Amino acid sequence: MTESTQALNRSREVRAATASGYAMLFVGLLLVLLAIWAAVTNITGDEAGWRWGLFGASAFLGTLILSGFYMINPNEAAAIQLFGSYKGTDRTEGLRWVLPWLTRTKIAVRANNVISQQIKVNDLRGNPIEIACQVVWRVTDTAQALFDVEDYKEFVMAQIEAAVRSIGSRYPYDDIEHKEVTLRGNHDEVGVELRAALIERLAVAGITVDECGLTHLAYAPEIAGAMLRRQQAEAVIAARKKLVEGAVTMVEMALTQLSEKKVVELDDERRAAMVSNLMVVLCGERDTQPVVNAGTLYQ
Repeated sequence: MTESTQALNRSREVRAATASGYAMLFVGLLLVLLAIWAAVTNITGDEAGWRWGLFGASAFLGTLILSGFYMINPNEAAAIQLFGSYKGTDRTEGLRWVLPWLTRTKIAVRANNVISQQIKVNDLRGNPIEIACQVVWRVTDTAQALFDVEDYKEFVMAQIEAAVRSIGSRYPYDDIEHKEVTLRGNHDEVGVELRAALIERLAVAGITVDECGLTHLAYAPEIAGAMLRRQQAEAVIAARKKLVEGAVTMVEMALTQLSEKKVVELDDERRAAMVSNLMVVLCGERDTQPVVNAGTLYQ
């Protein structure tokens, strides 16, 4: 079946032909009062056949009208059906009325907040991670939500899990060099892509996603210790790299200024010794102790 044929087979919400319940309530009460009057006058006065006919018709119509009332709360809708055929959706709040033989199926259209369960996924590099997300969703097309999927709430949960698995396997958990989009370092970008994926997946059920984002992200327990040690080692290497780059810059600046200001003239051997001493001082983890040279430059 082609995509165009599937699109034609999808339900679409339309407005139902319903009436205000307050006006019909007034009419129903008038008919009930008319039926009571006809019955009382027949019992207390001269019995007349037309009064009994009026009583029966009024009682029947009054009961028929009173059985067609229903209530719609704020952020709620009612799908109207006739013998299984969809006739439209009523979104008007308050007391409403429809023909009694039309069935009403209520559905909430308010925002729903869902936090998914933690699921285990392999990231882009094959590392097992635990991931969960928070999603705010709501029904936009009641006909699709009720008639195009079996249970739209279960459908939402299944699609959330599928989308999280897809996004989790598309990116690495972390990148110490910050050259890639990662799950840990790019929450906004990942959240935007996750929302777009969910909107596309849930469109068939008439559901949209207002907001979503990751609420839990961690390495799986079986590799958490090893990955923590690797992160620590990568952090130490990165810190050392920055430290060496800064030290080289400082040594170069010191030698340049000494040469330009003619503070001291150093040959290649003494220049190498100074560079070595400065690098040790700048890159060492412990505080250095100065040594005062009381002799000549070469002793």
